[in-house]
Amino acid sequence: MSDNKISMCEPKRRGFGKILMMSVVSTMLLGGCSTFKSNTIVDGGIEINDPFEEQNRMVMSFNQAVDKNVIFPVLEGYRTVTPKPARTGLRNFLRNLSNPIIFINQVLQGDAEGAGNVLMRTAINSTIGFGGLIDIAGHEGIEYEQEDFGQTLAVWGVDHGPYMVVPFIGPSSMRDYGGYLTDSVIDPVRWYAYGQDKENLYTAKFALNYLDIRDSLMDTQKELDKSSFDYYAAVRSAYYQYRKSLIADKSADKSVDVQNVEIPDYDDY
Repeated sequence: MSDNKISMCEPKRRGFGKILMMSVVSTMLLGGCSTFKSNTIVDGGIEINDPFEEQNRMVMSFNQAVDKNVIFPVLEGYRTVTPKPARTGLRNFLRNLSNPIIFINQVLQGDAEGAGNVLMRTAINSTIGFGGLIDIAGHEGIEYEQEDFGQTLAVWGVDHGPYMVVPFIGPSSMRDYGGYLTDSVIDPVRWYAYGQDKENLYTAKFALNYLDIRDSLMDTQKELDKSSFDYYAAVRSAYYQYRKSLIADKSADKSVDVQNVEIPDYDDY
């Protein structure tokens, strides 16, 4: 009996250990961000710290090649075989699964109203919304709000830190990427999957999230690539504008709807 208790508790201990390690590493990294001041740019009133621009541009070139030769063809096939209502249902389902993380960040940000809305959305969509496939709560005026630990850190006064372009993922900042990793660690789906020896379940969720996010971004990426003089600078600017709008709660629907982000005119560069 005691052996069973130990084995049941082991995943939780590993989880808490990873959270502690993540917190320490994130604190060290974020605390060192102020030392990277070699390439500070002011774009649209937003201060961008990009000390790794040369390396970032190389990673972006790699990502563009992967996108054009692998990711975009897969996404075009996905759109061809999957009707839009089905893609919308998948997005709603994934949003519903992310509600516990959103709730935690709403609480950490001190947003009681936002936390209450998340609970209402979860209760409504998980029941009469068929597990979240149908966004009944959204139709009733309880809108989805994207909240992550990167935004929480911003509310706490933590700066972006250095701008980063991550292979296969794209633009981020040290703060936001650290926030993404933290959200991944505290995800209840991950805890359940690893606690039940069903790691493939969490892998499937990660893959579906990646597919959905890349699908939502593809048209905007193509438009930026086609219309901008400097694709790297355009993506960097759009990323910071989008994150600023999320943190300021300016967007009514804070999903990955970057198509509404203003694309700067680079003809003057």
